[in-house]
Amino acid sequence: MADKVTPFVVNDRRKFTTEGELRPESERPREEEQEEASKAAVTAMPEPPQSEPAAEPEAAEAAEQELPKLTEEQAERSKAAYEATAERLDTAIRAANPGMEQLPPVNFDRLVQSIYMTAIMQLGGGTPEGEQARVDILGARQSIDMLNVLQEKSKGNLTEAESRLLENALFEERMAFLEITQALARQARQPESPLPPPPGGGPRIVR
Repeated sequence: MADKVTPFVVNDRRKFTTEGELRPESERPREEEQEEASKAAVTAMPEPPQSEPAAEPEAAEAAEQELPKLTEEQAERSKAAYEATAERLDTAIRAANPGMEQLPPVNFDRLVQSIYMTAIMQLGGGTPEGEQARVDILGARQSIDMLNVLQEKSKGNLTEAESRLLENALFEERMAFLEITQALARQARQPESPLPPPPGGGPRIVR
């Protein structure tokens, strides 16, 4: 069975007749045409995408609970395998580099100092003398927040020396962060203003 042919209509949209006279339907005010065109454009615009609702705290907790729970045997076996592999690596490196000093073991002090130095570098502490400081202010903020989390989670488990080291690292980094952000604000108003070095001429807690 042949498809039904849909009739169509041809509209003559020319504003003038063959004799050069203006057609009656073309005499609408231009404002009316513009208004109709605007309405058509608004109607054709797609609706803005709806933002997804923020994840509920219950959903976040459920995601955390989905993490596999390791047995004590699994944890011990992975730790032993890691330590054995690391020892073989150290032996191979010392054999290839006679006289090379062995790296000190990682402890709480070295962890604090590592994050501290990362923040100092992000605040421009590693910029060569005479060059414009290169600052990663958002990265520095994250590093400072890391130390803050470390301080909160380790309360009651630190020695007096470890607690003092962490407090001093946070104090220096927060003061440096404030100084750099203020300098960045001044530089936005006066582009020729240089950024200052970290307070005190550089990091002080690293031993």
